Amino acid sequence: MSPSRQALSADASHWDKRYQEGADGWELEQPAPPLAQLLRSHPLAPQAPGRVLVPGCGRGHEVALLEELGFSTIGLDFSGAALREARRLHGEARDTLQWLQADLFDRQALEAAGLTPGGLSGIVEHTCFCAIDPGLREDYIATACRLLTPGGWLLGLFWCHRQPGGPPWGSDPELVEAQLRQPGPPPSPDEIESC
Repeated sequence: MSPSRQALSADASHWDKRYQEGADGWELEQPAPPLAQLLRSHPLAPQAPGRVLVPGCGRGHEVALLEELGFSTIGLDFSGAALREARRLHGEARDTLQWLQADLFDRQALEAAGLTPGGLSGIVEHTCFCAIDPGLREDYIATACRLLTPGGWLLGLFWCHRQPGGPPWGSDPELVEAQLRQPGPPPSPDEIESC
């Protein structure tokens, strides 16, 4: 694991503290309104069924919405405090809902939890991309490409601001678009066999 990834993993205590102290100013007590509106009513919205991941799910509002819409959902966060809140608000794991405490970049942990290459129909991005160090964004995109089935989708709400520092780290909309338009590498034959 690279030093920046080690720092990211060790930073789970930072996020736990923010949730415990209520210092998560992004909390809306509901799914992000633009995502909710799109998912509920836009003609191009992805349709259930399908298996969908919400990385950096926090209190799980988008996860619960996706389950309500008929998707099998996985809420992923490396903050135990965030996932305790998600369980309190939206219930424990069940057939169509899974809570997973893991680092998005820990491939072994993801695969042990059933997140194998090509196993997802979609990914809903809201606050993970802006929370990770910008130097890890290419790794984020590579992970998404690896987890999505061919033809899978990524629906995201990206924080495009130019304020210094973070998190939340800002994004340049043109750069994000260019990064996401690059085709991901095809899965290797052994990755396909492991699905």
